[in-house]
Amino acid sequence: MHIRVGSTIRQVLIKSAPKGGGRQQRRAKGMEKVAVGLLPPLRFIAVLAVVSWTSFIYCHFSLLSGGLLLGHGGGDDGADPCRGRYIYVHDLPRRFNDDILRDCRKTRDHWPDMCGFVSNAGLGRPLVDRADGVLTGEARWYGTHQFALDAIFHNRMKQYECLTNQSAVADAVFVPFYAGFDFVRYHWGYDNATRDAASVDLTQWLMRRPEWRRLGGRDHFLVAGRTGWDFRRDTNINPNWGTNLLVMPGGRDMSVLVLESSLLNGSDYAVPYPTYFHPRSDADVFRWQDRVRGMQRRWLMAFVGAPRPDDPKNIRAQIIAQCNATSACSQLGCAFGSSQCHSPGNIMRLFQKATFCLQPPGDSYTRRSVFDSMVAGCIPVFFHNATAYLQYAWHLPREHAKYSVFISEHDVRAGNVSIEATLRAIPAATVERMREEVIRLIPSVIYADPRSKLETVRDAFDVAVEGIIDRIAMTRGGYARSWLRPKQSRQALDARRRRLS
Repeated sequence: MHIRVGSTIRQVLIKSAPKGGGRQQRRAKGMEKVAVGLLPPLRFIAVLAVVSWTSFIYCHFSLLSGGLLLGHGGGDDGADPCRGRYIYVHDLPRRFNDDILRDCRKTRDHWPDMCGFVSNAGLGRPLVDRADGVLTGEARWYGTHQFALDAIFHNRMKQYECLTNQSAVADAVFVPFYAGFDFVRYHWGYDNATRDAASVDLTQWLMRRPEWRRLGGRDHFLVAGRTGWDFRRDTNINPNWGTNLLVMPGGRDMSVLVLESSLLNGSDYAVPYPTYFHPRSDADVFRWQDRVRGMQRRWLMAFVGAPRPDDPKNIRAQIIAQCNATSACSQLGCAFGSSQCHSPGNIMRLFQKATFCLQPPGDSYTRRSVFDSMVAGCIPVFFHNATAYLQYAWHLPREHAKYSVFISEHDVRAGNVSIEATLRAIPAATVERMREEVIRLIPSVIYADPRSKLETVRDAFDVAVEGIIDRIAMTRGGYARSWLRPKQSRQALDARRRRLS
């Protein structure tokens, strides 16, 4: 539709002028000239308004069609299932991840050959089950290395449903740097400058990026698949142990997921060690839970581990002695030169036959064995608060007595407590409830196969991502956004389990 602005104004002015009188007509003609003189600015303003609205509508629907528009306010809060969950992944140069894996044979002089452990998307080689079916006889079990989480998590992130290539709308930014594997490359026989070289290179690369400058790295996170102490060399007793990733400029500004927190109220958050079980579907999880629920528990308690004779504070020697003194306990000897503890089948076979699994500290407060035993439906017995209670807040219940037993290491060291008597004193009904809680927790302490996707079951990856996004939101001065994500009730999950069983 075309509007003749000049002619319209002229008509209005003529009609509004009083009839008769030359003065009134001359005044009307003067007003007409003024109005016509205003036409060029009016045309410019009209064109500018049309262009602005066109641009707004185009951008609005472009974002909407790409699934990148975050809803706010009103009744449309649930319209976008990814609201509050978007993650942008940095496209790092290969020297920070893939090239590190290609150096896997560099570790052979001091560590096992890591090349086999990084195959199959980081899961390692498939395990061959024996006839007793301790690993269910299905291709869901792998010889996963306890320090392989860098690769496993990165490959899972590639399947994450709320990835975005628009960093401006991201709630968190993932940095796929293989810090744990980098630790292994240069730990033995190198100076500290060499150990830190990749971390320094990474932080300098990140701090040049616009994504970093927006919040100074506070919305960035990475996975370092070892303990937090392995990346805080300056705070370690051994000045040559590990890298300084978590204390150097840039590194200390990011959130980092580690297998054990340094407990320094810093930026590292504990997530479970990888286990041997990596399901591909909800049905895999439900079948395994049903299996361990029906196991006959032959042993009251079990222990897998080696003594620590060089550490007078470690209570493993006392635990081994108490285990040897009763027929209610079984253990695998892990002394130097023994291969029993290097067989996943042997470990899982023992844990599946025990009611309680003894979990004292090892080289650090926590052990991978904690999570292996829980996958087997075995109730963990802890002797130090830092083993689980001060960590893994996203993955384990705050009500510690619901799923575990605590016996003070001081009482064990002093010989003031009988582990067997303590465990036998727990009523059978309580033991049953505790075991059921452990079995319920299995999904949250395992990492699904990165090449597949669970439907309703939330694994350790899902729990960790939710936790880190909430942490970053609070760091920004916002609020935790867990309430935006729909939860599956236990009744809904039980119903799904019955349909798939």
